[in-house]
Amino acid sequence: MENTAKMNPAENPLGTAPIPKLMLQFGIPSVISMLVNSIYNIVDQIFIGQRVGYLGNAATNVTFPFVTIGMALALMISVGTAANVGLNLGKKDYKRVNLTLGNGFCLALLAGLLVLFFGELFMTPLLRLFGATDLVLPYALAYARIYVAGLPFVTLSIMTSDEIRADGNPRFSMITMLAGAIFNVVFDYIFIFPMNMGVSGAAWATILGQFLTMVLNLVYFRRLKTMQFEVKNMRLDSRTVKSILTLGLSSCATQLAMLVMQIVMNQQTVKYGAMSRFGAEIPLTVFGIVNKVNAIMISIIMGMTVGTQPVYSFNYGAQKYSRVKQLCRSSIIVGTAVGVVGCIILQSFPQQIISIFGSEDSLYNEFAVMALRNMTFLIFILGIQMTANVYFQSIGKPGKALVISLSRQLLFMIPCLLILPIFFNVLGVMWSFPVSDIFSVALCIFLLAKEMKELNRKIAETA
Repeated sequence: MENTAKMNPAENPLGTAPIPKLMLQFGIPSVISMLVNSIYNIVDQIFIGQRVGYLGNAATNVTFPFVTIGMALALMISVGTAANVGLNLGKKDYKRVNLTLGNGFCLALLAGLLVLFFGELFMTPLLRLFGATDLVLPYALAYARIYVAGLPFVTLSIMTSDEIRADGNPRFSMITMLAGAIFNVVFDYIFIFPMNMGVSGAAWATILGQFLTMVLNLVYFRRLKTMQFEVKNMRLDSRTVKSILTLGLSSCATQLAMLVMQIVMNQQTVKYGAMSRFGAEIPLTVFGIVNKVNAIMISIIMGMTVGTQPVYSFNYGAQKYSRVKQLCRSSIIVGTAVGVVGCIILQSFPQQIISIFGSEDSLYNEFAVMALRNMTFLIFILGIQMTANVYFQSIGKPGKALVISLSRQLLFMIPCLLILPIFFNVLGVMWSFPVSDIFSVALCIFLLAKEMKELNRKIAETA
């Protein structure tokens, strides 16, 4: 018999607590988690570059598609599971909640094993496809074989973290991700410097950090408040699997679209950079740095929006549509405000920010400052896009979420990258960012406006 006292969230704070309080409670831990992931990736690069050299960093770059593929599958499953859990909690369908949790866990494990199998089987040809040269390949193999072998830990740590947030405990999810990240940074240093393990040490530190997060999350799974994790629910149910994959598809597509966009951007940068007075290498280096800085700012905005997903799902499932509307409006305001502050900082101190990644000559600095300012001056409008994406995912409308996810990278960014450099040379590459932002946010405003009309109708019907 089910433990109904444990399972009945009659006074679930997701449906009763003030929206601003919930945004802080769920958003801040999510922001910290995403910031940690962005920052310790940079630290990894610093350690490898100082000890191993540029070939080591090149190796991690050519193995990055494995990271992207693993992340794409993990997010598809974790986001889809969390959205379904929230919707079913709102409907008080606890049997479906538990089945969704078990099926999501099984899918995350299978996804990690699937990439592990094909990655190890076709490791060398895949690394060649990802850009490994003869000099880089030995380093890439050393790193990738360890990382790919640990991918099941990665997919499970991501999935379990999202479900702990859906259970109403984003703080614990944040703590376990912080623990894994700190472990990664500390043992990066130990493995690479005192133990002289090179890129293999970096790979071991990364995987063991993810393993630590996964173990801590599984300990929490024994005391879930609003759901129960049972092995019997890991038996895959076609209806549940379809629902998970459908609601999580846009998150997967976003990661894969980013990978395609990165490839096209690098190719255009090298081609048109070589035609400019800056050469190919300066733009290629600078665009990579600006994207890392950009990722830190975006992770703050994204963290605030993604963290509120359980709040959207629960209230929509419970037909508390006025709270859903209030949360959507508040998310846009907060995301835009954070973006404005970030934009002011990036526009005001470009040289100081660039110098964190090393001091170079005047030509390099000229291009770097110009690129940072041009590529990020509309970053504040991305809060609208991220809110819209999370909103449609959370309420069970994956089609619109998928369109939004693909709009910036595929529908707008890639055409801009292919067309603008023809007229503006390498400057067209950097201008592709703000131009595609304008188009993608305009699409989001259109879709959200239509959705708010539908939401107002439901509010009137349930009043």
